[in-house]
Amino acid sequence: MKRFFSSVRARATLGASLVVAVALVVAGAAVLLSLRDSLTDQASGQAESAARGVASQLAGNTAYGDLDLDDEDHPVQIVDGDGRLVAATEDLQRISGTGVGAVKPGPASSAPPKSDGDDDGDSESEAPELGEVSDDDPRVTNGSATVDGETADYRFAAVEVSTDKKGDLTVYAGASLAAQQSAVSTALTSMLIGFPVLLAVIAGVTWLVTRRALRPVDAIRAEMAAITASEDLARRVPEPDTHDEIARLATTTNETLAALQTSVERQRRFVADASHELRSPIASLRTQLEVGAAHPELLDLEGAVEDTVRLQELAADLLLLARLDAGEKPGEGRVDLAALAREELSQRTRDRADVRMDLKNAEVAGSRSQLARVLGNLVNNAQRHASSHVTVSTRADGGWAVLEVADDGDGVPQDERDRIFERFVRLDDARTRDDGGAGLGLAIARDVAARHGGTLTVREAPGGGALFELRVPAASAP
Repeated sequence: MKRFFSSVRARATLGASLVVAVALVVAGAAVLLSLRDSLTDQASGQAESAARGVASQLAGNTAYGDLDLDDEDHPVQIVDGDGRLVAATEDLQRISGTGVGAVKPGPASSAPPKSDGDDDGDSESEAPELGEVSDDDPRVTNGSATVDGETADYRFAAVEVSTDKKGDLTVYAGASLAAQQSAVSTALTSMLIGFPVLLAVIAGVTWLVTRRALRPVDAIRAEMAAITASEDLARRVPEPDTHDEIARLATTTNETLAALQTSVERQRRFVADASHELRSPIASLRTQLEVGAAHPELLDLEGAVEDTVRLQELAADLLLLARLDAGEKPGEGRVDLAALAREELSQRTRDRADVRMDLKNAEVAGSRSQLARVLGNLVNNAQRHASSHVTVSTRADGGWAVLEVADDGDGVPQDERDRIFERFVRLDDARTRDDGGAGLGLAIARDVAARHGGTLTVREAPGGGALFELRVPAASAP
Protein backbone atom coordinates (compact mmCIF):
# COMPACT_ATOMS: atom_id res chain seq x y z
CA MET A 1 0.00 0.00 0.00
CA LYS A 2 2.83 2.38 0.87
CA ARG A 3 4.52 1.60 -2.43
CA PHE A 4 1.24 2.21 -4.26
CA PHE A 5 0.81 5.68 -2.76
CA SER A 6 4.43 6.54 -3.55
CA SER A 7 3.28 6.86 -7.16
CA VAL A 8 2.42 10.35 -8.37
CA ARG A 9 -0.37 8.83 -10.44
CA ALA A 10 -1.95 7.19 -7.38
CA ARG A 11 -1.62 10.34 -5.27
CA ALA A 12 -3.11 12.48 -8.05
CA THR A 13 -6.04 10.07 -8.45
CA LEU A 14 -6.64 9.94 -4.71
CA GLY A 15 -6.37 13.71 -4.37
CA ALA A 16 -8.77 14.37 -7.24
CA SER A 17 -11.24 11.81 -5.88
CA LEU A 18 -11.14 13.32 -2.41
CA VAL A 19 -11.65 16.84 -3.73
CA VAL A 20 -14.58 15.75 -5.89
CA ALA A 21 -16.03 13.69 -3.01
CA VAL A 22 -15.94 16.68 -0.68
CA ALA A 23 -17.45 18.89 -3.39
CA LEU A 24 -20.20 16.36 -4.07
CA VAL A 25 -21.03 15.98 -0.37
CA VAL A 26 -21.22 19.74 0.10
CA ALA A 27 -23.22 20.26 -3.09
CA GLY A 28 -25.51 17.33 -2.26
CA ALA A 29 -26.15 18.63 1.24
CA ALA A 30 -26.91 22.07 -0.16
CA VAL A 31 -29.32 20.62 -2.72
CA LEU A 32 -31.10 18.51 -0.09
CA LEU A 33 -31.42 21.43 2.29
CA SER A 34 -32.64 23.71 -0.47
CA LEU A 35 -35.16 21.10 -1.65
CA ARG A 36 -36.43 20.46 1.87
CA ASP A 37 -36.76 24.17 2.61
CA SER A 38 -38.57 24.78 -0.66
CA LEU A 39 -41.06 21.97 -0.10
CA THR A 40 -41.50 22.99 3.55
CA ASP A 41 -42.29 26.54 2.46
CA GLN A 42 -44.74 25.13 -0.06
CA ALA A 43 -46.44 23.05 2.68
CA SER A 44 -46.52 26.13 4.93
CA GLY A 45 -48.26 28.06 2.18
CA GLN A 46 -50.82 25.30 1.70
CA ALA A 47 -51.47 25.11 5.45
CA GLU A 48 -51.87 28.89 5.68
CA SER A 49 -54.24 28.92 2.71
CA ALA A 50 -56.41 26.21 4.30
CA ALA A 51 -56.40 27.97 7.68
CA ARG A 52 -57.37 31.31 6.14
CA GLY A 53 -60.18 29.63 4.20
CA VAL A 54 -61.72 28.29 7.40
CA ALA A 55 -61.06 31.63 9.16
CA SER A 56 -62.92 33.43 6.37
CA GLN A 57 -65.91 31.18 6.93
CA LEU A 58 -65.84 31.93 10.66
CA ALA A 59 -65.58 35.67 9.95
CA GLY A 60 -68.70 35.32 7.85
CA ASN A 61 -70.58 34.03 10.89
CA THR A 62 -70.80 30.47 9.54
CA ALA A 63 -71.92 28.10 12.26
CA TYR A 64 -69.46 25.45 13.42
CA GLY A 65 -71.63 22.72 12.06
CA ASP A 66 -71.71 24.31 8.62
CA LEU A 67 -67.92 24.73 8.27
CA ASP A 68 -66.22 22.80 5.43
CA LEU A 69 -63.72 20.72 7.45
CA ASP A 70 -63.89 17.38 5.58
CA ASP A 71 -60.63 17.80 3.60
CA GLU A 72 -58.49 14.84 4.80
CA ASP A 73 -55.34 16.43 3.29
CA HIS A 74 -55.73 19.44 5.59
CA PRO A 75 -56.76 18.49 9.17
CA VAL A 76 -58.28 21.48 11.00
CA GLN A 77 -58.74 22.48 14.64
CA ILE A 78 -60.66 25.58 15.82
CA VAL A 79 -59.81 26.72 19.34
CA ASP A 80 -61.52 29.53 21.27
CA GLY A 81 -59.87 32.16 23.44
CA ASP A 82 -59.89 29.82 26.47
CA GLY A 83 -58.00 27.15 24.61
CA ARG A 84 -60.98 24.85 24.18
CA LEU A 85 -61.55 22.93 20.96
CA VAL A 86 -64.80 24.12 19.41
CA ALA A 87 -64.59 22.39 16.02
CA ALA A 88 -62.32 19.94 14.19
CA THR A 89 -62.10 17.72 11.12
CA GLU A 90 -64.61 14.90 11.54
CA ASP A 91 -62.20 11.98 10.93
CA LEU A 92 -59.38 13.50 13.02
CA GLN A 93 -58.23 10.84 15.51
CA ARG A 94 -54.96 12.19 16.86
CA ILE A 95 -52.97 15.41 16.50
CA SER A 96 -49.72 16.90 17.84
CA GLY A 97 -47.80 20.10 17.17
CA THR A 98 -50.72 22.54 17.55
CA GLY A 99 -50.67 22.81 21.33
CA VAL A 100 -54.19 21.36 21.62
CA GLY A 101 -54.39 17.58 21.79
CA ALA A 102 -58.21 17.31 21.69
CA VAL A 103 -59.76 15.99 18.48
CA LYS A 104 -63.47 16.18 19.37
CA PRO A 105 -65.21 19.34 20.64
CA GLY A 106 -67.21 19.20 23.89
CA PRO A 107 -71.04 19.17 23.88
CA ALA A 108 -71.38 22.77 25.05
CA SER A 109 -68.89 23.96 22.51
CA SER A 110 -70.62 22.22 19.64
CA ALA A 111 -74.07 23.81 20.31
CA PRO A 112 -75.11 26.40 17.76
CA PRO A 113 -74.54 29.96 18.90
CA LYS A 114 -77.40 32.02 20.29
CA SER A 115 -78.98 34.59 17.97
CA ASP A 116 -79.17 38.25 19.00
CA GLY A 117 -82.82 38.30 17.87
CA ASP A 118 -83.91 36.59 21.09
CA ASP A 119 -83.22 39.74 23.09
CA ASP A 120 -84.99 42.32 20.96
CA GLY A 121 -87.58 41.74 18.28
CA ASP A 122 -86.47 44.80 16.30
CA SER A 123 -83.00 43.31 15.86
CA GLU A 124 -84.25 40.48 13.60
CA SER A 125 -84.09 42.81 10.66
CA GLU A 126 -80.47 43.86 11.39
CA ALA A 127 -77.61 42.03 9.53
CA PRO A 128 -75.07 40.30 11.81
CA GLU A 129 -71.68 42.01 12.07
CA LEU A 130 -68.82 40.23 10.22
CA GLY A 131 -65.65 39.07 11.94
CA GLU A 132 -62.04 39.99 11.08
CA VAL A 133 -59.21 37.62 10.01
CA SER A 134 -55.76 38.63 11.23
CA ASP A 135 -53.35 39.81 8.50
CA ASP A 136 -50.27 38.90 10.54
CA ASP A 137 -48.04 36.05 9.40
CA PRO A 138 -49.37 32.84 10.90
CA ARG A 139 -47.48 30.81 13.43
CA VAL A 140 -46.08 27.70 11.72
CA THR A 141 -45.12 24.47 13.48
CA ASN A 142 -44.33 20.87 12.62
CA GLY A 143 -46.41 18.04 13.97
CA SER A 144 -48.31 14.87 13.08
CA ALA A 145 -51.92 13.80 12.80
CA THR A 146 -53.95 10.64 12.31
CA VAL A 147 -56.88 11.09 9.96
CA ASP A 148 -59.19 8.18 9.17
CA GLY A 149 -56.60 5.72 10.49
CA GLU A 150 -53.62 7.07 8.55
CA THR A 151 -50.81 8.89 10.37
CA ALA A 152 -48.57 11.42 8.63
CA ASP A 153 -46.35 14.41 9.36
CA TYR A 154 -47.87 17.84 8.81
CA ARG A 155 -46.95 21.49 8.68
CA PHE A 156 -49.49 23.45 10.78
CA ALA A 157 -50.38 27.12 10.36
CA ALA A 158 -52.31 29.07 13.05
CA VAL A 159 -54.48 31.98 11.87
CA GLU A 160 -56.24 34.31 14.32
CA VAL A 161 -59.84 35.44 13.67
CA SER A 162 -62.07 37.75 15.72
CA THR A 163 -65.89 37.42 15.62
CA ASP A 164 -68.68 39.29 17.37
CA LYS A 165 -70.63 36.27 18.53
CA LYS A 166 -67.96 33.58 18.84
CA GLY A 167 -65.23 35.77 20.22
CA ASP A 168 -61.52 35.32 19.41
CA LEU A 169 -60.70 32.05 17.68
CA THR A 170 -57.59 30.33 16.39
CA VAL A 171 -57.74 28.11 13.33
CA TYR A 172 -55.06 25.40 13.03
CA ALA A 173 -54.80 23.82 9.56
CA GLY A 174 -52.19 21.31 8.41
CA ALA A 175 -50.57 20.45 5.09
CA SER A 176 -48.98 17.03 4.60
CA LEU A 177 -45.15 16.78 4.47
CA ALA A 178 -45.31 13.47 2.61
CA ALA A 179 -44.34 15.08 -0.71
CA GLN A 180 -41.35 16.78 0.94
CA GLN A 181 -40.19 13.61 2.61
CA SER A 182 -40.65 11.58 -0.57
CA ALA A 183 -38.76 14.08 -2.71
CA VAL A 184 -35.89 14.38 -0.21
CA SER A 185 -35.72 10.60 0.17
CA THR A 186 -35.68 10.12 -3.60
CA ALA A 187 -32.95 12.77 -4.05
CA LEU A 188 -30.88 11.24 -1.23
CA THR A 189 -31.21 7.75 -2.72
CA SER A 190 -30.16 9.06 -6.13
CA MET A 191 -27.14 10.78 -4.59
CA LEU A 192 -26.11 7.68 -2.63
CA ILE A 193 -26.21 5.69 -5.85
CA GLY A 194 -24.90 8.32 -8.23
CA PHE A 195 -22.08 9.79 -6.17
CA PRO A 196 -20.02 6.56 -5.88
CA VAL A 197 -20.50 5.92 -9.59
CA LEU A 198 -19.41 9.47 -10.39
CA LEU A 199 -16.40 9.16 -8.08
CA ALA A 200 -15.40 5.90 -9.75
CA VAL A 201 -15.64 7.52 -13.18
CA ILE A 202 -13.60 10.54 -12.03
CA ALA A 203 -10.97 8.31 -10.41
CA GLY A 204 -10.70 6.22 -13.57
CA VAL A 205 -10.43 9.23 -15.86
CA THR A 206 -7.85 10.87 -13.56
CA TRP A 207 -5.83 7.63 -13.49
CA LEU A 208 -5.82 7.36 -17.28
CA VAL A 209 -5.10 11.04 -17.89
CA THR A 210 -2.31 11.09 -15.30
CA ARG A 211 -0.77 7.95 -16.76
CA ARG A 212 -0.84 9.50 -20.21
CA ALA A 213 0.60 12.77 -18.90
CA LEU A 214 3.37 11.02 -16.96
CA ARG A 215 4.33 8.64 -19.77
CA PRO A 216 7.08 11.04 -20.97
CA VAL A 217 8.39 11.20 -17.40
CA ASP A 218 8.71 7.42 -17.36
CA ALA A 219 10.57 7.61 -20.65
CA ILE A 220 12.89 10.28 -19.23
CA ARG A 221 13.48 8.22 -16.08
CA ALA A 222 14.22 5.07 -18.08
CA GLU A 223 16.68 6.90 -20.32
CA MET A 224 18.40 8.52 -17.33
CA ALA A 225 18.74 5.07 -15.72
CA ALA A 226 20.26 3.75 -18.96
CA ILE A 227 22.67 6.70 -19.10
CA THR A 228 23.69 6.09 -15.50
CA ALA A 229 24.25 2.40 -16.16
CA SER A 230 26.19 2.94 -19.40
CA GLU A 231 28.00 6.13 -18.29
CA ASP A 232 27.41 7.39 -21.84
CA LEU A 233 26.87 11.11 -21.43
CA ALA A 234 26.39 11.53 -25.18
CA ARG A 235 22.89 10.07 -24.92
CA ARG A 236 19.88 12.35 -24.46
CA VAL A 237 16.42 11.89 -23.00
CA PRO A 238 13.39 12.09 -25.34
CA GLU A 239 11.71 15.48 -25.56
CA PRO A 240 7.90 15.36 -26.05
CA ASP A 241 6.19 17.75 -28.46
CA THR A 242 3.70 18.95 -25.85
CA HIS A 243 5.50 22.22 -25.01
CA ASP A 244 4.44 21.84 -21.37
CA GLU A 245 6.32 21.52 -18.07
CA ILE A 246 7.43 17.95 -18.87
CA ALA A 247 8.81 19.05 -22.22
CA ARG A 248 10.70 21.85 -20.50
CA LEU A 249 11.97 19.34 -17.93
CA ALA A 250 13.29 17.13 -20.74
CA THR A 251 14.94 20.12 -22.41
CA THR A 252 16.57 21.20 -19.16
CA THR A 253 17.70 17.63 -18.50
CA ASN A 254 19.34 17.44 -21.92
CA GLU A 255 20.99 20.80 -21.34
CA THR A 256 22.30 19.51 -18.02
CA LEU A 257 23.58 16.35 -19.69
CA ALA A 258 25.28 18.43 -22.37
CA ALA A 259 26.92 20.64 -19.75
CA LEU A 260 27.96 17.56 -17.78
CA GLN A 261 29.36 15.94 -20.90
CA THR A 262 31.30 19.10 -21.71
CA SER A 263 32.61 19.28 -18.16
CA VAL A 264 33.67 15.63 -18.16
CA GLU A 265 35.35 15.96 -21.55
CA ARG A 266 37.02 19.12 -20.32
CA GLN A 267 38.28 17.31 -17.25
CA ARG A 268 39.54 14.44 -19.38
CA ARG A 269 41.37 16.82 -21.68
CA PHE A 270 42.67 18.65 -18.65
CA VAL A 271 44.07 15.45 -17.15
CA ALA A 272 45.54 14.38 -20.48
CA ASP A 273 47.12 17.79 -21.14
CA ALA A 274 48.36 18.07 -17.55
CA SER A 275 49.96 14.63 -17.85
CA HIS A 276 51.59 15.65 -21.11
CA GLU A 277 52.86 18.95 -19.71
CA LEU A 278 54.18 17.30 -16.57
CA ARG A 279 55.89 14.53 -18.54
CA SER A 280 58.30 16.87 -20.31
CA PRO A 281 59.90 18.65 -17.31
CA ILE A 282 59.91 15.46 -15.26
CA ALA A 283 61.59 13.50 -18.07
CA SER A 284 64.12 16.28 -18.64
CA LEU A 285 64.88 16.58 -14.93
CA ARG A 286 65.25 12.82 -14.59
CA THR A 287 67.62 12.67 -17.57
CA GLN A 288 69.78 15.45 -16.18
CA LEU A 289 69.92 13.85 -12.75
CA GLU A 290 70.78 10.42 -14.20
CA VAL A 291 73.53 11.98 -16.31
CA GLY A 292 74.76 13.92 -13.30
CA ALA A 293 74.78 10.77 -11.20
CA ALA A 294 76.85 8.91 -13.79
CA HIS A 295 79.02 11.84 -14.88
CA PRO A 296 79.00 14.66 -12.31
CA GLU A 297 81.08 16.87 -14.54
CA LEU A 298 78.30 16.84 -17.18
CA LEU A 299 75.48 17.89 -14.78
CA ASP A 300 73.52 20.89 -16.16
CA LEU A 301 72.63 22.39 -12.81
CA GLU A 302 71.09 25.51 -14.27
CA GLY A 303 68.84 23.47 -16.60
CA ALA A 304 67.80 21.23 -13.71
CA VAL A 305 66.84 24.28 -11.68
CA GLU A 306 64.85 25.69 -14.62
CA ASP A 307 62.99 22.39 -15.07
CA THR A 308 62.28 22.25 -11.35
CA VAL A 309 60.94 25.81 -11.36
CA ARG A 310 58.82 25.07 -14.41
CA LEU A 311 57.49 21.94 -12.73
CA GLN A 312 56.75 23.89 -9.56
CA GLU A 313 54.88 26.63 -11.45
CA LEU A 314 52.88 24.08 -13.41
CA ALA A 315 51.89 22.28 -10.20
CA ALA A 316 50.87 25.60 -8.64
CA ASP A 317 48.78 26.44 -11.71
CA LEU A 318 47.07 23.06 -11.62
CA LEU A 319 46.35 23.42 -7.91
CA LEU A 320 44.87 26.89 -8.39
CA LEU A 321 42.68 25.66 -11.25
CA ALA A 322 41.45 22.80 -9.08
CA ARG A 323 40.52 25.25 -6.32
CA LEU A 324 38.75 27.54 -8.78
CA ASP A 325 36.81 24.61 -10.26
CA ALA A 326 35.81 23.59 -6.73
CA GLY A 327 34.18 27.00 -6.27
CA GLU A 328 36.74 28.68 -4.00
CA LYS A 329 35.46 32.10 -2.96
CA PRO A 330 37.75 35.08 -3.67
CA GLY A 331 37.22 36.63 -0.23
CA GLU A 332 36.18 40.16 0.74
CA GLY A 333 39.53 41.83 1.27
CA ARG A 334 40.09 45.30 -0.20
CA VAL A 335 42.85 45.44 -2.81
CA ASP A 336 44.20 48.56 -4.55
CA LEU A 337 45.16 47.47 -8.06
CA ALA A 338 47.64 50.33 -8.39
CA ALA A 339 49.50 49.39 -5.18
CA LEU A 340 49.34 45.70 -6.14
CA ALA A 341 50.85 46.42 -9.56
CA ARG A 342 53.68 48.56 -8.09
CA GLU A 343 54.61 45.87 -5.60
CA GLU A 344 54.45 42.95 -8.02
CA LEU A 345 56.25 44.70 -10.87
CA SER A 346 59.05 45.92 -8.57
CA GLN A 347 59.91 42.29 -7.79
CA ARG A 348 60.39 41.25 -11.41
CA THR A 349 64.09 41.17 -12.32
CA ARG A 350 64.39 38.94 -15.37
CA ASP A 351 61.94 40.57 -17.76
CA ARG A 352 62.96 40.59 -21.41
CA ALA A 353 61.05 43.77 -22.32
CA ASP A 354 60.84 47.10 -20.52
CA VAL A 355 57.74 47.53 -18.29
CA ARG A 356 56.04 50.91 -18.29
CA MET A 357 53.42 51.86 -15.70
CA ASP A 358 50.45 54.23 -15.70
CA LEU A 359 48.83 53.50 -12.35
CA LYS A 360 45.83 55.22 -10.79
CA ASN A 361 44.08 54.08 -7.65
CA ALA A 362 41.29 51.53 -8.19
CA GLU A 363 40.09 49.44 -5.24
CA VAL A 364 38.32 46.10 -5.54
CA ALA A 365 37.06 43.49 -3.09
CA GLY A 366 38.63 40.08 -3.52
CA SER A 367 41.69 37.89 -3.09
CA ARG A 368 45.02 39.71 -3.30
CA SER A 369 46.92 36.54 -4.16
CA GLN A 370 44.57 35.60 -6.98
CA LEU A 371 44.61 39.11 -8.46
CA ALA A 372 48.41 39.11 -8.20
CA ARG A 373 48.42 35.82 -10.13
CA VAL A 374 46.29 37.45 -12.84
CA LEU A 375 48.66 40.37 -13.11
CA GLY A 376 51.69 38.08 -13.21
CA ASN A 377 50.18 35.83 -15.88
CA LEU A 378 49.21 38.78 -18.06
CA VAL A 379 52.65 40.36 -17.77
CA ASN A 380 54.37 37.02 -18.48
CA ASN A 381 52.24 36.59 -21.58
CA ALA A 382 52.99 40.15 -22.69
CA GLN A 383 56.75 39.65 -22.10
CA ARG A 384 56.63 36.51 -24.23
CA HIS A 385 55.19 38.39 -27.24
CA ALA A 386 56.44 42.00 -26.82
CA SER A 387 58.96 43.51 -29.18
CA SER A 388 60.39 46.18 -26.90
CA HIS A 389 58.08 47.14 -24.03
CA VAL A 390 55.00 46.24 -21.96
CA THR A 391 52.55 48.80 -20.52
CA VAL A 392 50.59 48.17 -17.31
CA SER A 393 47.86 50.63 -16.34
CA THR A 394 45.10 50.79 -13.73
CA ARG A 395 42.16 53.15 -13.38
CA ALA A 396 38.64 53.48 -12.08
CA ASP A 397 35.88 53.52 -14.68
CA GLY A 398 32.50 54.21 -13.13
CA GLY A 399 31.63 51.21 -10.99
CA TRP A 400 34.53 49.17 -12.34
CA ALA A 401 38.19 48.88 -11.54
CA VAL A 402 40.22 48.30 -14.71
CA LEU A 403 43.65 46.68 -15.12
CA GLU A 404 45.19 46.75 -18.61
CA VAL A 405 48.33 45.01 -19.85
CA ALA A 406 49.47 45.86 -23.40
CA ASP A 407 52.45 44.83 -25.50
CA ASP A 408 53.89 46.04 -28.81
CA GLY A 409 54.08 42.61 -30.40
CA ASP A 410 52.13 41.08 -33.27
CA GLY A 411 48.83 40.94 -31.38
CA VAL A 412 46.24 38.16 -31.32
CA PRO A 413 44.34 37.24 -34.50
CA GLN A 414 40.64 38.06 -34.40
CA ASP A 415 39.55 34.42 -34.70
CA GLU A 416 41.86 33.31 -31.87
CA ARG A 417 40.81 35.86 -29.22
CA ASP A 418 38.41 33.50 -27.49
CA ARG A 419 40.40 30.30 -27.93
CA ILE A 420 43.52 31.61 -26.18
CA PHE A 421 41.63 31.59 -22.87
CA GLU A 422 41.09 27.83 -23.06
CA ARG A 423 43.28 25.61 -20.95
CA PHE A 424 46.54 24.31 -22.48
CA VAL A 425 45.95 26.34 -25.65
CA ARG A 426 49.00 28.03 -27.13
CA LEU A 427 49.26 29.69 -30.49
CA ASP A 428 51.77 28.28 -32.96
CA ASP A 429 54.33 31.04 -32.49
CA ALA A 430 54.25 30.54 -28.71
CA ARG A 431 54.89 26.82 -29.08
CA THR A 432 58.19 27.53 -30.84
CA ARG A 433 59.51 29.45 -27.84
CA ASP A 434 61.60 27.51 -25.40
CA ASP A 435 60.53 29.74 -22.52
CA GLY A 436 56.81 29.32 -23.22
CA GLY A 437 54.40 28.30 -20.52
CA ALA A 438 51.95 25.40 -20.38
CA GLY A 439 49.03 27.40 -21.74
CA LEU A 440 47.33 27.81 -18.36
CA GLY A 441 48.11 31.44 -17.54
CA LEU A 442 45.30 33.10 -19.51
CA ALA A 443 42.80 30.39 -18.53
CA ILE A 444 43.61 30.98 -14.87
CA ALA A 445 43.35 34.76 -15.33
CA ARG A 446 39.87 34.53 -16.90
CA ASP A 447 38.64 32.08 -14.22
CA VAL A 448 39.84 34.43 -11.47
CA ALA A 449 38.15 37.36 -13.19
CA ALA A 450 34.89 35.43 -13.35
CA ARG A 451 35.16 34.46 -9.67
CA HIS A 452 35.50 38.16 -8.82
CA GLY A 453 32.40 39.02 -10.87
CA GLY A 454 34.43 40.58 -13.66
CA THR A 455 35.65 39.91 -17.20
CA LEU A 456 38.92 39.46 -19.04
CA THR A 457 39.03 40.35 -22.73
CA VAL A 458 41.66 40.95 -25.37
CA ARG A 459 41.69 43.45 -28.20
CA GLU A 460 44.22 45.27 -30.32
CA ALA A 461 46.37 47.84 -28.48
CA PRO A 462 46.37 51.45 -29.74
CA GLY A 463 50.01 51.15 -30.78
CA GLY A 464 49.69 47.62 -32.15
CA GLY A 465 50.07 44.37 -30.29
CA ALA A 466 47.60 42.87 -27.81
CA LEU A 467 45.81 44.63 -24.96
CA PHE A 468 44.32 42.48 -22.19
CA GLU A 469 41.69 44.27 -20.10
CA LEU A 470 40.56 43.03 -16.68
CA ARG A 471 37.35 44.61 -15.38
CA VAL A 472 36.31 43.90 -11.77
CA PRO A 473 33.51 45.61 -9.80
CA ALA A 474 34.95 48.44 -7.75
CA ALA A 475 34.85 48.07 -3.97
CA SER A 476 32.02 49.92 -2.27
CA ALA A 477 32.84 52.73 0.16
CA PRO A 478 33.50 51.47 3.71
